[in-house]
Parts: sequence; C-alpha cells; structure tokens
Amino acid sequence: MTDLVLARHGETTWHANNRYAGSSDVPLTPRGYDQAEALATWAGGAGLDAVWCSTLSRARETALPSAEAVGVEPHADERLCEVDFGQGEGKTVAEMESLFPERRAAFVVDPVAHHLPGGEDPRLAVKRALACFEDIADAHPDGRVLVVVHGTLLRLALCRLLGLPLREYRRLFPVVRNTALTTVRLSGGTAALIEYNVPTAAATALPFGPHSP
Repeated sequence: MTDLVLARHGETTWHANNRYAGSSDVPLTPRGYDQAEALATWAGGAGLDAVWCSTLSRARETALPSAEAVGVEPHADERLCEVDFGQGEGKTVAEMESLFPERRAAFVVDPVAHHLPGGEDPRLAVKRALACFEDIADAHPDGRVLVVVHGTLLRLALCRLLGLPLREYRRLFPVVRNTALTTVRLSGGTAALIEYNVPTAAATALPFGPHSP
C-alpha cells in the first residue's frame, strides 16, 4: 500500500490571465514561492518517505523546499510533466476562440477526443503518468510520497485511477488549487481517493491509517 500525495505546483506568472501552461517552462510568482514554503511546512511533519516532481521548473521549485524539510533529494521525472497544449500554449481562452474557434469548441465538448491542435493526446499523457506512479509505488511500498505535478495531468490521472470517463476530467474536477493536496492510495492494483484538493493549512499532517473512519 502506497499513499501518493499529489500537489499542483505553486502559482505561476501566467496564472493571473489564465494562460494555458503545458510544456512551457513558466516561472513561479512570489506568491508561488510562498505556497511552496507553506507546502514544506506541512511536509516536514507529514511522515513522507520521498518527494517526486515534474522536471518543469515550476514543479521542481515547488517541490524543493518540501524535499529539504523531509531531508531527501527530490526525484524529478519527465513523465510527470504537464500535458502539452500545442497551439494553446501561452494563450487565453479568448485568444484560442479567436484563432481556432471550431477546435476550441470541440475541445470543450470532449477535451480528450478533440484535444487542442498540435497538442499531446491526453490518453498518452495519462499513460506515462500512471507508469511513473507505478514506479513510485514499487520504489516505496508501504510508503507516503509527495508528488508535485500539474493541474490537467492530475485530473486525468484521477479519472483513470478511479475508473471515471477520461473525457469528463474538466467537469468532474473543475478546480485544482495551487499546492492543495490530493491523496490517492494504491494497493494491489486498485486505487482509492483519500482526500481531494485540501489546502495545506487544513491538511492532516500524519498519514491516514488503512481503516480511517
């Protein structure tokens, strides 16, 4: 049994205008660094065995203070990187609706079958993410691991792990807060959602037992 505590990276410079940041390497804002420090405060008492993260700088810089608080080296893995949004990279919704309105409308209806033009197929993105999750679980059986990832990849992974339709990830999980915690328990090839989108200030520091009420 392995608990993966999934956390979205801290706020970035594209957050204010809601620009799509997939494979683009966008820096954290001062608030994003503060969020990373708050995450580290939680991590220091959370009974973590390891810290993994995406190779993109916004994830690595969010994960580093937590790794230091735990006393481990962060393990960066490119399989945890955000979905590449292709022609949507760096653009707002309004800009996409102006540049490729039909493709954007199709994306809203089914963001998996009709992912953004030139972008990564979400089915392939979630496949790489889950392969990484399996490697983390193999490396840390009966462990608790912080995994700093990205909003879209996190939601896609939740759908696949919980047996939910992948195309519904935007509707079922409309908001993922920066550095909020989502815990998934992997055991014997199955997954259970323990908590979702919990702010670090409200999170339980110690691990959940196998039979929590």
